[in-house]
This record gives sequence, C-alpha cells and structure tokens, in this order.
Amino acid sequence: MKRKTTAIFASVLILLTAACSSTNGDQAGSKDQQTVTLKFFHRWPSEPRNSYFNYIVKEFEKQNPGVKIEMESVLNDSYKEKIKVLVSSNNIPDVFTSWSDSFAENLVSSGKVKDVTSMFDSDANWANTIIKSQIKPFTFNGKIYGVPFTMDGKAFFYNKKAFEKAGIQKPKTWDELIAALDKLKGAGYDAPLMEGLQNTWAVSHYLGTMNQRMLSPEVIAKDYKTETAQYSDPGYVKVLEYWDKLVSYMGPAATSIDHEAARNLFIAEKVPVMYLQFAELGYLTKNPKLDVDFFNFPAFPEGKGNPGALTGAPEGFMISNTGKHQELAEKFVKFIVSPENAAKFQKDAGAMTAVKGSATAENSPKGTLEAVDVIMNASETTPWLDNAMNIAVADAFMKGGQAMASKSMTPQQVMESVQKAAKSLQSAK
Repeated sequence: MKRKTTAIFASVLILLTAACSSTNGDQAGSKDQQTVTLKFFHRWPSEPRNSYFNYIVKEFEKQNPGVKIEMESVLNDSYKEKIKVLVSSNNIPDVFTSWSDSFAENLVSSGKVKDVTSMFDSDANWANTIIKSQIKPFTFNGKIYGVPFTMDGKAFFYNKKAFEKAGIQKPKTWDELIAALDKLKGAGYDAPLMEGLQNTWAVSHYLGTMNQRMLSPEVIAKDYKTETAQYSDPGYVKVLEYWDKLVSYMGPAATSIDHEAARNLFIAEKVPVMYLQFAELGYLTKNPKLDVDFFNFPAFPEGKGNPGALTGAPEGFMISNTGKHQELAEKFVKFIVSPENAAKFQKDAGAMTAVKGSATAENSPKGTLEAVDVIMNASETTPWLDNAMNIAVADAFMKGGQAMASKSMTPQQVMESVQKAAKSLQSAK
C-alpha cells in the first residue's frame, strides 16, 4: 500500500511539474508576443542630439516594459529624400520628425499622417505647455498634424571684438551691412562673411529671407503657390544680384566647404560675421573667449516686405495613421515633448524648444533667452525657402545660388531655371 501511495504521489508531482513548466512556457511566449515595437525616424544622428535621443529611447523603454523603440536617423538632405519615400510607401515609421509649413503639408497630402488635434484637445495640461505660435505651422485646414519640438530663427551673428575694433555698429539697413563688411575687409579680414555653400539649404536660408525682404507679400503668396506661380517680378533678379554681392565677401573657400566648416571658422574667430540659426548657439560655446551678438537681416532700400520679419520655423514630430500602436506613439511623442525632457534637450543640445520655460539662464548657452524673446516677439515669421514652396522650385533657387557663387550662372539664368521648374509642375497637374 505504501509503495502504491508513493507511486501515485510521484505521478501527481510529475504532472504538476509538467503543468507548471507548460504554464511558464506559455507565459514566456505570451510575454514575447506582447513586446510592442515602435519605429522612430529622425534627422539628428550627430552629437550632442544623438546622445539625447539615445537617452530618450532607453528611458521610455525603461518606463514602459515590453516596448521596443527601433530608432533610425540620417542627416538633413538625406532625411528629406528618405522620409518622402517612406511616407509614400507602406513602410512609414510610427513616429518621425518633420519640418513645418509646406514640407509638412506635402507629407500630410499623402493621407498617411495622423491628425493629432485630439492630443491637444484631450490633454489641456500637456497642450498648455507648448507655445501656441509654434503649432500653427503644423496646422492645415483647421487640423493639427504635428507636435512642435524645436523652434528657431536666423540672424547675422558677429564677433563683438572685431566690430568694436573697427568702430562698427549693428547694421539696420542693407547699405550699412555692406559698409560694415567693407570696413572689416579693410581691417584685414579676407572673408569678413562666411557660409558653407556646399550645402544647398544654407543658400536657401539666405534667399528665402531676401525674397521676403524684397517682394510684396502678395507676390510671395502668388508665386509660392504652385498653381499660380510665375516668378516674373523683377525683384527676384534684384535679390540674386544682392546675393552675388554677399558672396563676393565670402572668399573662394566658401564654395568648397560645408556649413559646419564655415561655422568652425567663425568659432575660431577667423571670420567675423556669419548667418546662423539660434539653434547653433550651443556650438559657439566651444570657444569660451568668443563674444558674439546678433542682428536681424537688414532692410533693402527698395524692399516691399516686412523688414521686421524673422526667418525660422519649428520642427516637430508626426505620427503615422497606418500604425498599429498609435496611442503608444502619442505617448512617446508626449514623453519627448514634455517640460522635463525639453529642458534636458535645451541643456544637452543647447537648442531651443517649443515647450514653455524649457530655456533658463542655468541650462542654456549665452544669448538663448534673448533669442527666445526675438522669436516670441517677431512681428512676422517666414519659413525656410525649401519649406515655403515646392521643392522642385526651391531646388532651382538653391542650385542656382550655388552656381552663381561659382560664376557659372547669372541672376537672369537662375530665374529662367526657376520659371521653368514652376511651369513644369503646372503642366504635370
């Protein structure tokens, strides 16, 4: 009897062990199956932003067990091309960065970008942390399609010691700017102004501002719209003639270097003036002896645009409306665009965000708070040229500006190329 009881007990124990093993196995398999993957694509693979986003991903995964963020990033121009391809395919990332205005609108026209208006409507506490003026460039037909993260502006930065030594005041007009550059050239600077003209986007930042300063708002509105574009106003040629004048102060090196190399020359105090984004303030801290200030692009004597307008636009995050985990994607975007993580971005990257109060004297490079005031108080903002118009037309402007710098095109030839690109788009419709 004792042997029989022992045998029964052993059999029961084996069955229970097997059942437990089976249950544990099922739970392990269930756990594997519950792992959720979000694809995240952005355009900041360089330091210090790369480290920041690595932190964001790890911290979000830590706070959300079972979530995996697959992150990919490529630089500016490559990103523009790749995100367009991805959005037009069935392989769109769950969360991705976008410029605002027409660039964002073109992505929205694919029908694959999520309307995120409800994110703002359903969470007033979070929505109220975002600067409202930065939401508008992501709003189309009354709906919000992007969450702004960075905000920016463009200005001429100058070396204060160089200006003081040459007896130069902040230029307020085009003629005063040219006089300042002439004085700096006379003071021994072979290239008093510098830009890396290998980057077409750097050309677009100049031409976008100069178009706005020169042309009337009515002409800009008509020409920047594909359906009504003509680009026949003589002001465009005048802008390019002024561009040619600016390039003459940059020296022969400008056509063979990129923007980063040009910026490094400014940081090293080899050149005294450069047209920079406020987002680049953090880089200027590499030289603790560098003392800089900035001024807005001056007015043209015959200009018809608002001379107080500021060129710049926010960038932000968009969400795919085809993804399986859209609520989680919203949670991830809110995690990035939160007061805590926006302040960390300000500190780590030295760049301003669209989150209220994220920039402080303690966590920001010198000049940041002044830049925030300039953006907040600008009478008008102008988007980057390649975000304001169809990219095919913008390419004609940008490549034409490059060609002028290398003396292979005239202003008239550039505008012929622009007009041809505009007509080609109209014919395709």
